[in-house]
Amino acid sequence: MNLANKITFTRILATPIFLFFLMPGWFGQFLGLDKWGRYAAAAVFLLAAITDMIDGNIARKRNMVTELGKFLDPIADKLLVVSALIAFIRTDNLSVWAVFIIIAREFIITGFRVIAAGRGVVIAADKWGKIKTIVQIVAIVAILIRNFPLSLITDFPVGTALMYIAVILTIISGVNYIVKNAKIIS
Repeated sequence: MNLANKITFTRILATPIFLFFLMPGWFGQFLGLDKWGRYAAAAVFLLAAITDMIDGNIARKRNMVTELGKFLDPIADKLLVVSALIAFIRTDNLSVWAVFIIIAREFIITGFRVIAAGRGVVIAADKWGKIKTIVQIVAIVAILIRNFPLSLITDFPVGTALMYIAVILTIISGVNYIVKNAKIIS
């Protein structure tokens, strides 16, 4: 396992740590996690999200792109984001429909990529997918920190609004992938 793959694997390991801080259970109350857990979760989430850029850059620059990395990287990304979204249904009353749309898009696009890979075709992320991911990450962090510091001056739910923008971008990027790659499944 090369350096890029190790970094990707740390993102997978970060997901349960993120969830531990976000939803600590009764033992977390004794550790003070009920008060500060969301900030710790935000820090873990943000660091894990940053590793997504780092591992890809290292793999490309050092010629460390491997089949294992191609397999692990999208799994690591999906585990981190999907775990946050599912947790937000309980902790922040995030719409089940918003979460469903985002997860459904990920399954559909992953299916397209699996079919394409079986045919020797790589479907790279496009600008819509990258924008969607950035907005999702910013929305998740904003929800985790309860819109701080904006919450000091407004009650507007910035993180939730960004999440709904992410849902719209999810739909746009999903349709774009399907239209651009429809020939793969025909």
